[in-house]
Amino acid sequence: MNAPHEDAYHSEDAGNSEDRAPGLVKATARRILAEVGATGLSLSAVATASELTVAQIQAHFEQRDDLLTALLVDAYNSSGAALEDADVTAREKGGSPGARLLAATRGLREWSLANPAEFALVYGSPIPGYDAPPDTVGPASRTPAVLAGILRSALEDGSLTPPRRAIPGPPLIRDEAIALFGGLPPEPFGDLIERGIVLWSNLIGLLIFEVFSRTHDSVRDQSAFFDYAVAVVADNIGLVVPAGV
Repeated sequence: MNAPHEDAYHSEDAGNSEDRAPGLVKATARRILAEVGATGLSLSAVATASELTVAQIQAHFEQRDDLLTALLVDAYNSSGAALEDADVTAREKGGSPGARLLAATRGLREWSLANPAEFALVYGSPIPGYDAPPDTVGPASRTPAVLAGILRSALEDGSLTPPRRAIPGPPLIRDEAIALFGGLPPEPFGDLIERGIVLWSNLIGLLIFEVFSRTHDSVRDQSAFFDYAVAVVADNIGLVVPAGV
């Protein structure tokens, strides 16, 4: 699953020298991210590491923030594609929504472990002085869109069981989240979108713990624990993740 996304990164270096420049800049920037993190990224650092001049870099990325945005968009798209591809494969095999959820989240885990610097750029600490522009919203939405699509399928085919405990209160979600899901779900699944956001945030937190080595001294089998955790969180929304797949 990972190879196509890695190739998408590396294929940017193909072509003549002018065509290669943006890909070379981004590839060099990713190496800097892996070595010193986002706070150490600057156009001058990329120039030194790539043997390009700052002026050559500025022809494609005028400021550091423009380069950061390009890296973020690439990371969001690559990680989102990992989920989408895994979900499509599971769906084509006739997998249930629970099986699709497990496959998609495994796809994101595989991408995250293979691309820890990009994962940290997307899900790590905020970068001082950087505000992500609207260009990142679409790519960033690919991951929750996959999860929402799986939950929508589970709702439509009857795979969901009603929550064991209703949590009363007004809706806690924005119109954008409702639109992404495709409308408000009917009762008794009225808070399914909220529960889906809990699933999404738990998934990212689980990956943060593994990528940043927070569970290595307490968990024997990281892969098995990941599957277990996804099943536990899915149970909270009434979705059964099959065991042993």
